[in-house]
Amino acid sequence: MSDQSYLQWPFFDAAHGALATRLDEWASRSLQDAHQPVSLDGACRQLVKRLGKGGWLRYAVPAAYGGELERLDSRSLCLIRETLARHAGLADFAFAMQGLGAGAISLHGSEALRRRYLPEVAAGNWIAAFALSEPEAGSDVAAITTSARLEGGHYVLDGTKTWISNGGIADFYTVVARTGEAPGSKGLSAFVVDADAPGLEIVERIDVTAPHPLATLRFNCRVPAENRVGEAGMGFKVAMATLDVFRASVGAAALGFARRALDEALVHARSRKMFGQVLADFQLTQTGIADMATTIDSSALLIYRAAWLRDVQGARTTREAAMAKLAATEGAQQVIDRAVQMFGGLGVKSGEIIEQLYREIRPLRIYEGASEVQKLIIARETLKG
Repeated sequence: MSDQSYLQWPFFDAAHGALATRLDEWASRSLQDAHQPVSLDGACRQLVKRLGKGGWLRYAVPAAYGGELERLDSRSLCLIRETLARHAGLADFAFAMQGLGAGAISLHGSEALRRRYLPEVAAGNWIAAFALSEPEAGSDVAAITTSARLEGGHYVLDGTKTWISNGGIADFYTVVARTGEAPGSKGLSAFVVDADAPGLEIVERIDVTAPHPLATLRFNCRVPAENRVGEAGMGFKVAMATLDVFRASVGAAALGFARRALDEALVHARSRKMFGQVLADFQLTQTGIADMATTIDSSALLIYRAAWLRDVQGARTTREAAMAKLAATEGAQQVIDRAVQMFGGLGVKSGEIIEQLYREIRPLRIYEGASEVQKLIIARETLKG
């Protein structure tokens, strides 16, 4: 088990510590087969069902709709993602996408949308997805061109989304499209689109270094007007509010990967014999371990500060969440790279835990806002004073 002394920090209460301990025990029993799936799609569907049956997806929706807590709790989301990532990256992905895909509904959806979708997400019966990015609109959300035109009681969606996690296996997508109330980001709205909507097409499945279900989607479909999430023209606000909740949890996933890398490196350093001693006896190894441990604790402090500010202070945490994601993802890359070096040839052997972690960490520095974008956000918010 990884060091859990950080659970005594004042950011947490007793319930958070109990959650982390229960989940760690459950994951140790239930996720041993999640590292090398035979079928990626099948494994993700299975993990969603397993997480639902275990009760963990209840933390991804509010209590009124089948959830565990009255409202989304950032510290719980971060602890869950950190713990799952430490055990199996695909399990973290499955949990995160249930939260992100349903997050806009939890925060801004109508009562009817919440009652229809959220209980199914919490139970693991329906798989959620968040469709924001486009071929020419990734970090620049204001550049979205997918359109939504109101015709009677329906919106007609027309456009392409890409890099969509859970694309091809989701039961519904939360989609941001241009409704044109104003130029740029002020003319967007959000919608829930069922995966079986006529005119919704999976154009391409995308393979990446750390296998996750990703796809390009083509929308040419009609969506009931009541499937709009929030007010017309408020899609940017809906999307950013959703990302603000979950951005710190991306850092938490990176933290989980880094903790696992340090755990594996410590075991290896204490047992690997070299020149009449073990690897851990060398000062170069010790300085590396010191750097890894310091980076991990620094990242954890930023992550749980952001989560605590949102949960306890009710603060807007755009700046703090961006700092957490930036520091944790960049830091985890350094920690894992150091672990690869410590393992030598085994560190790059296909199928080994360290090699898997090396592939898993790289995308986290890109998705939900690349590191460069996080720096721009931090600078903008700091300049505001």
